[in-house]
Amino acid sequence: MLDACAELVDEVGYEGLTTTLLAERAEVAIGSVYQFFPDKRAIVQALTLRTMESYLQRLDERFASDDLTHWWDGVDAGIDEYITMHRTVPGFRTLHFGDVVDLHLLDEQRDNNGVIADQLARVLTERFGLSDVPDLRFHLEIAVEVADALIKLAFRRRTPDGDDRVLIEAKALIREYLYRQVDARGETGQRPVVQPAKPADDQIVDSAPATQSA
Repeated sequence: MLDACAELVDEVGYEGLTTTLLAERAEVAIGSVYQFFPDKRAIVQALTLRTMESYLQRLDERFASDDLTHWWDGVDAGIDEYITMHRTVPGFRTLHFGDVVDLHLLDEQRDNNGVIADQLARVLTERFGLSDVPDLRFHLEIAVEVADALIKLAFRRRTPDGDDRVLIEAKALIREYLYRQVDARGETGQRPVVQPAKPADDQIVDSAPATQSA
């Protein structure tokens, strides 16, 4: 039923989704839908929670790689996976992490992007030994909001795969912001580091064409 829900929201949007359509697409009786979900909001909430678990699993797999040597490589990985899910995961481009339904769909106390920022802080502290302090979570929440807005803009423009120019700028902005607010101020609990050279534009988004320029 969740797979059917993901397909339908891409086709008709959240407003057009109904339990009747879901039952028809999933090829189940309408009573079977209500056996598990009281309404379409509950169905979408379950789909969103599954999507978040998939996103965090993707991050764990990326973070387990030796290719990531600095914490902002982890941030880049987080953005890359978010972009990839827009391109490949049914329903994600429409629902994201549930804000189209309810800004508090994932947690009654925090908005959806705040929950994602918390999870990013957790994996960053576990993988790179950052100090899990309120300032880090605050700055990550700002970064998540900005990245979310720009990635949504990229996928409203040009091609189904998103506007690479916007995606490149999004990653550059987030990297610069987090360097200035976190690393340069020594708020992470790590020894000071030298700011790395900014990667070439055609290297910032892994999937960008080799000829892409800013």
